[in-house]
Amino acid sequence: MGVDDTTPPAPAPPPKPAPKPAEQKVEAPPGPPDQAPPADAVVPAYLAGLQQALPGAVEQISYWVGDWAVIVGRARLLEVCRYLRDTPDAAFDFCSDVTASDWPARSARFDVVICLYSTIRRHRVRVKVRASADEAVPSVSGLWPAANWLEREVFDMFGIRFDGHPDLRRILMPEEWQGHPQRKDYPLEGPGELLLEDPLDWLRLRNARRTAEIE
Repeated sequence: MGVDDTTPPAPAPPPKPAPKPAEQKVEAPPGPPDQAPPADAVVPAYLAGLQQALPGAVEQISYWVGDWAVIVGRARLLEVCRYLRDTPDAAFDFCSDVTASDWPARSARFDVVICLYSTIRRHRVRVKVRASADEAVPSVSGLWPAANWLEREVFDMFGIRFDGHPDLRRILMPEEWQGHPQRKDYPLEGPGELLLEDPLDWLRLRNARRTAEIE
């Protein structure tokens, strides 16, 4: 009986993994454009008067969803706001909000928006000013005291500084908190050094640090 010297065939090599698709770099959005007023919109008299009284102060007039807005430069912000407060046709005696949005793709990444309302004339307007991370925006708290805490919240959440603010410090987060939570480049998991699952653990850590400083 002969010896079978046939060699079994080698196993087939495992299939090569499919090549991964090339990673596409996703660019951050530059921010929405400020919508120009439609052709049939009538610019309010107080905005027309503002442009006439302070030539060049208004960089653009915008109209969106029934609301008027003026975009101004930082250098002339207080001048514009004072006009809107003191001129009888405008009479914006109430600052209802100061807020911001962050568009990191832009060099002037922040839009600071001051929302004004006239309790006398029953109309409203938004004043928008842009600033980079290193630029401060003039405080309007001297014109509308209600802006004091509103600007502090913007400083706390976005890190935008307000020149002339009488007490610019955090209002929501602890003073020693790292970073500014509403910036778009803020880590979703929060600051790594203080990343603790239980808020009580974070509180104990903070108190331990304060005790160590006192001792």
